Amino acid sequence: MWIIQYLPDFVTHVITFLGVLGVMAVSIPLIWNLIPGIALYRLPVQIISAVLLGFGLYLEGGIAKDDWWKAKVSALEKKVSEAEAKSARVDTKIVTKLLTKKQVVKEKGDTITEYIEREVVKYDNTCQIPVEVIRSHNAAAMNDLLLLVPTDAHNALAVPTIKLAPKHE
Repeated sequence: MWIIQYLPDFVTHVITFLGVLGVMAVSIPLIWNLIPGIALYRLPVQIISAVLLGFGLYLEGGIAKDDWWKAKVSALEKKVSEAEAKSARVDTKIVTKLLTKKQVVKEKGDTITEYIEREVVKYDNTCQIPVEVIRSHNAAAMNDLLLLVPTDAHNALAVPTIKLAPKHE
């Protein structure tokens, strides 16, 4: 309700109190008989009191609902802050595990790199790649048909030099 935002709570309580007071004053005939001439205003006072009482009760309900929502929001904010704190603890655990795993991977990678560098030196000079293979690879990479090697030389390289074992069926 937009009106609750602009009216302080005590104004709502005053409106409700005036409505209750007016309804009670109209209901007790002794009050109207004490002062002469005031009996003419009994009906307007009764109508205004009923309207004030109804409007006051409406505003009181709005205030109660607003307070209920505020309590609900504060409870959820508390849960969110607890979840954020718990999440921060879990995040530090995850970061710690991740850093540990990265360190292990780096150490294993360094070990593998050292092994490869040590072993490649042994076989680097013995592995000869034929010139025809290098030319055909370069020609395929540049998409240039002029650099292609004759197919006879390329096919000769594809024939294995060792005899394979026969198939057993």
